[in-house]
Amino acid sequence: MKLQHQKQLFTLPENITYLNIASLSPSFKSIEEAGIKAVKEKSTPHLIPSTNFFEPVIELKKLFTKLIHADNYNRIANIPSVSYGLATVANNTQLKEGDEILLVEGQFPSNYYVWDTLAKKYNAVIKIAEQPENKIGKGKLWNETILNSISDKTAVIALGNIHWANGTIFDLKAIRKKATLHNALLIIDGSQSVGALPFSIKEIQPDALICAGYKWLFGPYGCGYAYFGSKFDNGTPIEENWSNRLNSEDFSRLTNYQSQYKPLANRYSVGEHGSFIYVQMQIAAIKQLLQWNPEDIQNYCLSITASSIERLRNAGCFIEENTYRAKHLFGVEIPKSVNLQSLKDKLSKENIFVSFRGNYIRISCHLYNTENEIIKLTDCILSEIS
Repeated sequence: MKLQHQKQLFTLPENITYLNIASLSPSFKSIEEAGIKAVKEKSTPHLIPSTNFFEPVIELKKLFTKLIHADNYNRIANIPSVSYGLATVANNTQLKEGDEILLVEGQFPSNYYVWDTLAKKYNAVIKIAEQPENKIGKGKLWNETILNSISDKTAVIALGNIHWANGTIFDLKAIRKKATLHNALLIIDGSQSVGALPFSIKEIQPDALICAGYKWLFGPYGCGYAYFGSKFDNGTPIEENWSNRLNSEDFSRLTNYQSQYKPLANRYSVGEHGSFIYVQMQIAAIKQLLQWNPEDIQNYCLSITASSIERLRNAGCFIEENTYRAKHLFGVEIPKSVNLQSLKDKLSKENIFVSFRGNYIRISCHLYNTENEIIKLTDCILSEIS
């Protein structure tokens, strides 16, 4: 299905060009309404049934399960952040001295610090798959570097589906295949991809998938999702939340302390994950996402950016070749002659919102954006290139 822009679902001002969903998404009108309704319900707590601690959470997990093509909603944990999900993984990962944890260069800090700490604990080694200096075929070469870095020493491979700053796509199928060959855990950060880029648990079979909820999944800040595979079925959570225990729905017997957890990943959900407000907003968000197809989102983003990308490349900007980059998020490396502060001032004056990440201008777009907005951004960039 060819998607048209969906600006009518949002309340973004007409004079704003928002190309920064990779930092923080706007809300659909339906999310805003769900949140306001939930806030008002809190004013009359006597009308909130005890089932609201549990049933909406199950609904949310089922929706997310459908989004990532998983089989069992009990493999989903509700988390407050990516760092929480990764800490849970690290807490249940034992290494041997000299084991290697493979990361990619320039990985987001939350997906670096946790592994650095784990490596120090076990006297293991952090191994970095560096970005190739050669810009021709960069994405292909980088993927080859990752695959060549996996060996019998590799215990953990942790990376995103795409690079968070420049949108380079990593070949998770090939990485999974080699990870399996060497008995290494594959831990995926889906924060910048799930919801906008096709992803299937059945296809990739990660040992864990961790996603922030406030970017491409359109949830409120402070929520996220984690999928845990079978290697974490009997692990230890980093906190002991009462609602994660078996039969916790029976409030009259809560002090009949239960030694068993609810099945599979339920044990890893954060305390108070049944937030009446957050969960309702998340449900509204994923219901809307499920009406779209990630492939259609990719095609739409490509259609509104293609002509501008060609103009930028012709002006000397580097953008990863289309085969090896995401269409919803990509980096533009501008010539060194450009005065960055002057460019930032111009974008601010034009109410254009993007991110500057390392050497890249990170552009992240969605269905509320139009081709004219991308052209407006491109014109600003080109006006600063001498």
